[in-house]
Amino acid sequence: MKSTVEHLNPTRVKLSVEVPFDELKPHFAKAYRALAGTVNIPGFRAGKVPAKILDARLGRGAILSEVVNDAVPVKYGEAVSEANLTPLGQPEIEVTKIEDGETLEFTAEVDIRPEIVLPAVDEIAVEVADVEITEADIDEQVEALRDRFASITPVERPAADGDSVSIDLRAVVDGEELPDASTDGLTYKIGTGDLVDGLDAALIGLSAGETATFTTALVAGEHAGEEAEVTVTVNSVSERTLPEVDDDFAQLASEFDTVAEMRDDLVERIRRVKNMGQGSEARDKVLEALLAATDIPAPESIVASEYEARQHDAVHSFDHDEDQLNAYLEGEGQTRAEFDAETRESAETAVRTQLLLDALAEQQGVGVSQEEFTERIIYNAQRFGVSPDEYFKRLQEGNQLGAVIADVRRGKALANAVQLAKVTDASGNALNIAELFGVEIVDEDEDDTEDAANGVIEGSTEEPAADDQTDPEAVTSK
Repeated sequence: MKSTVEHLNPTRVKLSVEVPFDELKPHFAKAYRALAGTVNIPGFRAGKVPAKILDARLGRGAILSEVVNDAVPVKYGEAVSEANLTPLGQPEIEVTKIEDGETLEFTAEVDIRPEIVLPAVDEIAVEVADVEITEADIDEQVEALRDRFASITPVERPAADGDSVSIDLRAVVDGEELPDASTDGLTYKIGTGDLVDGLDAALIGLSAGETATFTTALVAGEHAGEEAEVTVTVNSVSERTLPEVDDDFAQLASEFDTVAEMRDDLVERIRRVKNMGQGSEARDKVLEALLAATDIPAPESIVASEYEARQHDAVHSFDHDEDQLNAYLEGEGQTRAEFDAETRESAETAVRTQLLLDALAEQQGVGVSQEEFTERIIYNAQRFGVSPDEYFKRLQEGNQLGAVIADVRRGKALANAVQLAKVTDASGNALNIAELFGVEIVDEDEDDTEDAANGVIEGSTEEPAADDQTDPEAVTSK
């Protein structure tokens, strides 16, 4: 076999392949075996029809077609390996010449992973915010504990801000009640503002048995973006009484005997959360800096596939109704053209991110252990509310197991990069990412490299490009 490679652009090549017929003998044998079992010729047992008889009965063209269909993918794979290419997506193959008994020629155009010159990761420097813990931060946590342990007492008075109420909701659009936006016996704390815009204002002043109606824009579901008439009925009103912050409360709400001890523990809890925030910021900024410092041409067809996938997901949320999506965007102060441009930009960034992290992983020699793969399967299964076995089965059926491995590998590559980069806080203090998250550094040769900061750093890449989706039902990266 002879093959040549023509680089059409930095991300696309054209392979021209010539295959002598001598190399097609195994494919002819396979074709004759397959076709022999499909014909019934008197005097010959099934599957034992000689090749010359099959040629005469089926025609040489049918035989050659079977051979070409079987041989071209194999020879394409061999040509890709010989040229040391990394294809992205499916090739466009055209058979250009068949000379029976002489040669088979075809071309294949395919997107490839471009050559990427990576910057020195240890020269990447980013700055993250300081970790500051204020009295207000601690007070906020104390108030959250007070709210959790509040006593609730039914009262015979109009509802006020902060009260708990039992309510029935009905939402109507164009005279039709929406089952998904209606409920009975819902317990709601006035003032949280996490249900429907206008609900808090409508509830204040209502007593048990009273009803109010208001108009609001729906933000989700089939009628997102549309105006709905919402009717709320109060079933009961309860007053919430917050406990005093004293040592008795500390013993009730925590494992500590005094308020001082409880507040000291809250400081450490807040610090851990803010440290995680520092790590997330460092991860994002290191990735952003790497992308800015690296020339990464994005294959157009891969970007287009990712863009289409994101557009499909967006309109799917509105029952595939483009008008509803447009109405929702208008309500958010965004035009469809702006949304499309933003989606296109994010798709290209996602593809460039994947290519960057794949190159980093290859440079670092990153591998994925069976334990790491299993952990990701379990994690994703929990996210989507299915058993690990069911999730694994879906991945197998969708031929997506490799995509999960690739996603874990990219996460590890980024984790390593964050540890190598120079990360300082706003005060100029150098941060050790591994120490920040209590990660034990393990030699790659000994244990395939510890996942730095586990989910915080590992689960950091953009959503997979269209050809690397890991979720059989639109799963995103961990």
